[in-house]
Amino acid sequence: MKSIADVFKIGKGPSSSHTMGPEKAAMIFAAENPDIDKVVITLYGSLSKTGKGHHTDKAVLSPFDKINAEIIWNNDETDLPHENTLDFAGYKNGNEVARMRAMSIGGGDIKIEGKEFTEMPDIYPENTFTDIAAFCKKYNLRLSDYVFMYEPEIKNHLYEVWYAMKDCIEKGLETSGILEGGLGVERKAQFLYNQRHIDESEVTRENRTVCAYAFAVGEQNASAGTVVTAPTCGACSEMPAALKYMQEKKRFSDEDILRALAVGGLIGNIVKTNASVSGAECGCQAEIGTACSMTAAALGELFEMGIDQIEYAAEVAMEHHLGLTCDPICGLVQIPCIERGAVAAMRAINALNLANFLSSTRKISFDLVVETMYQTGKDLKHHYRETSEGGLAKLYQ
Repeated sequence: MKSIADVFKIGKGPSSSHTMGPEKAAMIFAAENPDIDKVVITLYGSLSKTGKGHHTDKAVLSPFDKINAEIIWNNDETDLPHENTLDFAGYKNGNEVARMRAMSIGGGDIKIEGKEFTEMPDIYPENTFTDIAAFCKKYNLRLSDYVFMYEPEIKNHLYEVWYAMKDCIEKGLETSGILEGGLGVERKAQFLYNQRHIDESEVTRENRTVCAYAFAVGEQNASAGTVVTAPTCGACSEMPAALKYMQEKKRFSDEDILRALAVGGLIGNIVKTNASVSGAECGCQAEIGTACSMTAAALGELFEMGIDQIEYAAEVAMEHHLGLTCDPICGLVQIPCIERGAVAAMRAINALNLANFLSSTRKISFDLVVETMYQTGKDLKHHYRETSEGGLAKLYQ
């Protein structure tokens, strides 16, 4: 497996697969072909169908501001190597001189057809939770110790990640108004954070605070603010919301939070390695489901749970998102995406609580639920995999 830095990327929203990935591909093509005077970019699949709402057009055009650039939105071709495929054709004096096909595979990562393109080398020899757990038990390691053993330098990156997550919450809580895009979605984080219930219990306050933090991040992402993929932009709110709340409630140190982030990143890494975190490939279960698992596992590490308990928390979190569709209205990362992140943050806390009592009774491994998620995603009709052609996106008036 690669570094967990591959899971936590700091960048602009609203979509890691529709903005970060395509922009990265465009920058590579531009760098390799500095002398072209025209570029034609063809977007296929989910990139074509939801690209305008996700700002894909702005992302792919950004490296070509000084030359003639054209976008073709191809909704017809279906025989694709990936649901997020895009082609670049470069021209000089009217003649095609360069061509490249890229796939945005989720979490800001890309593949380029015909090239061995990898951002990072493999660092971890184990690729499954089962193998990692066996290694940790053999050498009496916590999961975070396992991460720091292979990546001692990752702490610096995790500090930056944690700062960016908290900063995103703060900015989101400070901002009110209507999100761009035409749906008239009002920012709700500030309202949630400030409006106390007339007879607020501790449980009500927890729900309100965690959801306010999650809304803050989700709304920042929807407005193209700076977020941290965890594992994607569309599912970036769960971890910061739950971890910030728990740090405030239990006074955990930043060093404790780094350990939690390390374990959450490890869980996301396992999913990316053995399945997918792309909503266009496997539906929202791949994004929100993975984010919920990452958050539940991170909380388990924060509370110093055992490895089996952490696995149970991560498994429960994923299992109850199986089949979740990706149906963003108008292709915007707003409805149901923002609200969904808040619900998943609370579900991660619920998974943590269940794991505290029931891990000894579990029957399903985390590896099995990851495999199940991937197969379920492949079985979903394409309408429910980030095309805005089914579900809420189809029926909303």
